[in-house]
Amino acid sequence: MFFFFPPFPFFFLSSAREEGTEKTHTLFKKFSTGPPGTGKSLAAKRLARTAGLDYAILSGGDVAPLGPAAVPALHSLFDWAERSPRGLLLFVDEADAFLGRRGAASGQGEALRGALNATLFRTGDQSRDFCLVLATNRPSDLDPAVLDRVDEALLFPLPGQTERRRILQLYLDRYISHAADAEGEAGAGAAPRPLVLRARDFFRGRGRRDAIRVEGISDADVEAAARKTDGFSGRELAKLVASAQAAAYGTPDATLRRELFTAVIDAKVEEHKARARFVDEGAENEAAALALRGA
Repeated sequence: MFFFFPPFPFFFLSSAREEGTEKTHTLFKKFSTGPPGTGKSLAAKRLARTAGLDYAILSGGDVAPLGPAAVPALHSLFDWAERSPRGLLLFVDEADAFLGRRGAASGQGEALRGALNATLFRTGDQSRDFCLVLATNRPSDLDPAVLDRVDEALLFPLPGQTERRRILQLYLDRYISHAADAEGEAGAGAAPRPLVLRARDFFRGRGRRDAIRVEGISDADVEAAARKTDGFSGRELAKLVASAQAAAYGTPDATLRRELFTAVIDAKVEEHKARARFVDEGAENEAAALALRGA
């Protein structure tokens, strides 16, 4: 399986928890692409953990620091996949960082070219033992030989208004409604803490966080927030609600009121616009640099 999603020195290795999965069919190569923060990595990790395969997770940027050691490390990984009775799913996030286009204009060093060639050599045929998942938000930067090996391409677009409302409601429940208990992922109860750490926090004045009270925020306000946040990724929406949590804790009574929630949304919308300008300026500068290099 070749999704666009290390030798042992550079990747997170674990074993999928599903039991009884047999390698009875060919695994495909898949590719996922879309803007940052749309869930490509999340989907690939969930797939890895539920596919019944051993799995390895790495960032494309982990390969370059290995230098000449990258090639033998990759071959060790593929050898492991062939030996594994369960098969292996390899998820490569930011895949364009080491599977980018070859050529003089790419600026790709010898070590990265060797890593790319090793990957292409070991993924030329279908296999029951190996599933490669690549994730990138720059698919045009991938080498054509990598794209040629892809069996399925999955697009992760930005969420629409309905999806944004559901995402906001999800994180409001986790970060606000359950901020102080074990169900809340951003709150004090996000993970059980050892007694010694809780004691240390107590003496430093950091006791258990209070629950957050919500006043005046209705479903209509969440719907309005979904309309305002056009162009936001799922990650940006999560950050928005985390900022609302912080703002609520900044009030004397740990209360998230409608006015405060609206102010946080407006601030995040302005941040999003500024970030979009930075991205556009960066793309323009990159295009100008490439034009000068080719002149």
